[in-house]
Amino acid sequence: MAKAEQVAPETQEIVDDAPQPEAGTEESQVESISLVDLNSLAQIIDLASSRGAFRGQELEPIGALYNKLTKFLASVQAAQEASGSAEGEETPEVEAPTGE
Repeated sequence: MAKAEQVAPETQEIVDDAPQPEAGTEESQVESISLVDLNSLAQIIDLASSRGAFRGQELEPIGALYNKLTKFLASVQAAQEASGSAEGEETPEVEAPTGE
């Protein structure tokens, strides 16, 4: 089910109206996010911006988030390559999209 979320314009905070599960239930466990998910998120931001999905005033924070995300992915990839070359093992590649 989709959560009911609204953005309060004066505070730019997300207001979540959906009921929260009780502590100790299976639903309260946080699902992890992988590097592949983060890479997909960067690609979604890039695709959405190229299709004009964002308003002008939204572009700066979205661009900042995109840059932060791609720098993180690039640093993880560099760390994986460094540890792989130090150990002589192949590590799975995480391809960070290039920003424009």
